[in-house]
Amino acid sequence: MNNPRISLEQWRSFIAVVDAGGFGPAGERLHKTQSSVSYAVHRVEELLDVNLFEKQGRKSVLTPAGQTLYQRATQLVEKAEALERSAAALGSDWTPELRLAVEIIYPTWALLDSLDRFAREFPRTRVQLYETVLGGADEALFEGTVDLAVTPHVPQGFGGTPLLPITFVAAAHPDHPLHALGRTLTLEDLADHRHLVIRDSALQRTRDSGGWLGADQRWTVSNKATQITAACMGMGFAWFPAHAIRRELETGRLAPLPLREGAQRTAEVQLVIANPDFPTQAVTRMAEILREDAARLCAGAGDAGQLPPG
Repeated sequence: MNNPRISLEQWRSFIAVVDAGGFGPAGERLHKTQSSVSYAVHRVEELLDVNLFEKQGRKSVLTPAGQTLYQRATQLVEKAEALERSAAALGSDWTPELRLAVEIIYPTWALLDSLDRFAREFPRTRVQLYETVLGGADEALFEGTVDLAVTPHVPQGFGGTPLLPITFVAAAHPDHPLHALGRTLTLEDLADHRHLVIRDSALQRTRDSGGWLGADQRWTVSNKATQITAACMGMGFAWFPAHAIRRELETGRLAPLPLREGAQRTAEVQLVIANPDFPTQAVTRMAEILREDAARLCAGAGDAGQLPPG
């Protein structure tokens, strides 16, 4: 295999010129002289026999070839920097911070138990917990802001390990008008009543609710506690994780809706390691703890697949 003719520093110079909008600003960004940045970019053009920029009036803009090489060079530099960070982490027994994105449908008490186990083994490691909804975990993985994710949606380019099946139950307050109908309900019956949904935590709003959105009236909230409380106050209906409303069902504050179809749904939560090729000791251990605790939950749930309340 031939050695690359273009160095990472030369690619960084090219990227900086595009991002900063010129050779002078690129030099300031890289703490180099304008002439050294200009030489690096022209050297790339010479070695590859390609024009990266062309004049349009007084401005220099990327050629089609330059645009393609800019995208690929950006990916190359990002991967090289990520490789260096991962290698540095491998050489250290101590990880200063663990970043974890967890979909809110995962049982909170189970997650906290797992984090408590982790904290006893890694007392000096800080934990950044992102409680995500729908596309929030995807976004965190794509942006590289988390080391682990617990999510029912494994984004493209990542691999997941099944952790836990979550059962969802359609429910409302016993005095809700839907219960007053006194018969088996259809999805059409729900359309005239307020549906309580939780907002996608991704800034780009990459997913819808992942379920039925046929009601004309809809309240969108940011967390499951608000959703559950609103339902208990008779303000609407929703599909809830069964474990999250176990006490409300037992005390009669909520009652399952007798839907002909869709009364219960199941989603499988999976564990995703952001960088499985270079996991730190802390990431590896946290993943093990989550798998162990989830296996115990599954073993204790029985055939009904119902988790303890929490």
